[in-house]
Amino acid sequence: MKAEFLSVIIPAYNESPRIERNLEQVAAYLSAKFSAFEIIVVDDGSTDETSQRVAPAAQKEPRIRLVSLPANRGKGFAVRQGMAAAKGDVVCFMDADLSTPVEEIEVGANALQESSPVVIASRQHPDSVITLHQGRLRENIGKSFNRFARMLLALAFEDTQCGFKCFTREAAHAIFARARIDGFAFDVELLVIARRLGYRVREIPVNWSNSPDSKVKPARDLPRVVRDLLKIYANERRGIYGAQRGDD
Repeated sequence: MKAEFLSVIIPAYNESPRIERNLEQVAAYLSAKFSAFEIIVVDDGSTDETSQRVAPAAQKEPRIRLVSLPANRGKGFAVRQGMAAAKGDVVCFMDADLSTPVEEIEVGANALQESSPVVIASRQHPDSVITLHQGRLRENIGKSFNRFARMLLALAFEDTQCGFKCFTREAAHAIFARARIDGFAFDVELLVIARRLGYRVREIPVNWSNSPDSKVKPARDLPRVVRDLLKIYANERRGIYGAQRGDD
């Protein structure tokens, strides 16, 4: 799908050492590839100078916008705020550490179709290229989490958690308006809502490299993520996410 206007949302929490450099890299790439775009950085209540470091990049590229949240609420909440502010007919979100390189933005946007208005990057796709893997323990925890999510929620996706996903404007607004999970399980919730609303989701290969500075800490975050998966299950069972296609 050719994006007339592209919005890229970048949630950020305590990213001051690299946010300015990475934003300049994203802006340079988008300037070369897209005639109209915006980059929305959502500072999720950082305790460092993340917001201040965004300012120099925004001065050089006025299509960079900052949404600054007063307190840390979680990646899911931050992405929702970015989606609410986005104006593009194609909307993508990606991690501030650029574990998914900027070149994948064009790939993801172009993969959107009327028949598949949601595109998710999958590190488990046979054509994906992983230049730096996560540590073995964390990678195994991630795979176990994905298996549990697939079993609990009957999802068919090999990788729910890769931090790069693209949506048409219509799909983004419909899905994120119904989303409730603030933490890292929000990716799973998006896929459950997309299915509920009848949107076809397409998994695509990705070039990906693990960032050693990832904000996900399995020992700390896993209990909350599991609780959130159970909330998603309960919400779907109760019809919180809306009518399923064919439910009249």
